[in-house]
Amino acid sequence: MKSSLLGGLYFLLEKVLWVSNLKLFSVPTEEAVPEYHYDISRYKRGDLLEVPRTLFVHFGIYLGENRVAHLMPDILPLLSEEPSLLQRVVTNKRLVLGVLAKAASVRLDSVQDFAYGGRILVNHLDRSFAPREPLPGEEVARRAEELVGGIEYSLLWNNCEHFVTLCRYGSPVSLQTDKFCETVKRIIRDQRSVLASALLGLASMLCLGLGPSTTLPSILIPFSLWMAG
Repeated sequence: MKSSLLGGLYFLLEKVLWVSNLKLFSVPTEEAVPEYHYDISRYKRGDLLEVPRTLFVHFGIYLGENRVAHLMPDILPLLSEEPSLLQRVVTNKRLVLGVLAKAASVRLDSVQDFAYGGRILVNHLDRSFAPREPLPGEEVARRAEELVGGIEYSLLWNNCEHFVTLCRYGSPVSLQTDKFCETVKRIIRDQRSVLASALLGLASMLCLGLGPSTTLPSILIPFSLWMAG
């Protein structure tokens, strides 16, 4: 039952992504993971590893012995308990469905699987958190190890950056989330967004006609933006 449901969800997501021709995340599939060499001797236990990607930055905590703990959205733990499946690299399908289902897990992967061929930055966030000092490396790694396993996920409020900052600095913070929220705040405060939403609402009523599905959003959205601004 779980496997048939998983197959159906995968099939549906494939069709949606094919129709839209949109790559939501730049994470390769299992077959497409590049083979890059990483010098793991550069990393110390408790280091915060950072991999910049197209739409986001991914974070993890190095535990030593070529192991990285990192929080990844993943639908598969909700649908299967097969260890051989769960241990595989998280693919686009699993990641996107995990985001939608708000399901994730703190995984242990190799540096190669964690980075997916991307460039790794080490302790890059320390500059942003100065003058706050990071916790000792052993304490950071111990915190990360204690959190390994299934966890509730939120793209804005509990993502991979919250996980690593909790482990390394003692409090969950996401600078990516703060930047996104600040951008949204600026858009809401810009009164041109009220005018634009009002014009779009008027155009939809002219094209689709008057009705609850067009009239209410055309009034409520500009009004909400006006009041929020």
